[in-house]
Amino acid sequence: MGVTHFLMLSKTETAPYLRVARTPQGPTLTFKIHEYSLAVDVAQSQLRPRCPQDLFKNSPLIVLSGFGIGDQHLRLTTIMFQNIFPAIDINAVKLSTCQRIVLLNYNKDTKLINFRHYSIRLQPLGVSRRLRKFVQNHQVPDLRSLQDVSDFVTKAGYGSESEADDEAATVTLTGDLGRVNRASTKSAVKLQEIGPRMALELMKIEEGLCSGGVIFSEYGPVGDKKQQENQEDDEQSEED
Repeated sequence: MGVTHFLMLSKTETAPYLRVARTPQGPTLTFKIHEYSLAVDVAQSQLRPRCPQDLFKNSPLIVLSGFGIGDQHLRLTTIMFQNIFPAIDINAVKLSTCQRIVLLNYNKDTKLINFRHYSIRLQPLGVSRRLRKFVQNHQVPDLRSLQDVSDFVTKAGYGSESEADDEAATVTLTGDLGRVNRASTKSAVKLQEIGPRMALELMKIEEGLCSGGVIFSEYGPVGDKKQQENQEDDEQSEED
């Protein structure tokens, strides 16, 4: 069926856990979920939640921060999350398909991985909200209460509206993206969280699919001792 990964949720008396397993031979990463918010909770907290119908048709962009290249367990975690989503060919990808971004930030002090999921949208610079809606919705505006069509553009609260434009969050488009964002023009990149949101702590890495030797354990020598005991039990069983 082409299934490459399993994401398994479980809950004990102390905390919920997430296991991410690569099929068919592993490895398996076990995370303790310290905090989480469901996608529906994130949407309810927003004044204007945004989730277009075609938002999940294409792979998201993956951004990994703070993992470094030193520790083996962090390298395995990086590879696992990179491979969960299909790879994106930057030479052939269409800009219109880049609609989501998954952010994973590792805090070496707390050893927590913060998982965030955003939708990406572009807004042309120097264009008021009224004009954007007029172009996007294809609806004739109600001008009966206005003296001139210029009032539609310059009406207080709309025509004079200008969001703070951060140069670091602007891009110059190489091609047309919808009816509003045109090629060779500058657009502001806006991220809106769509959830879920999680704070994860890596607890254990197993070699196989929910089994096998323990490559990493947050409990250190305790995990190594338990692995050694399991190996001794297996050897004893074979001798019997």
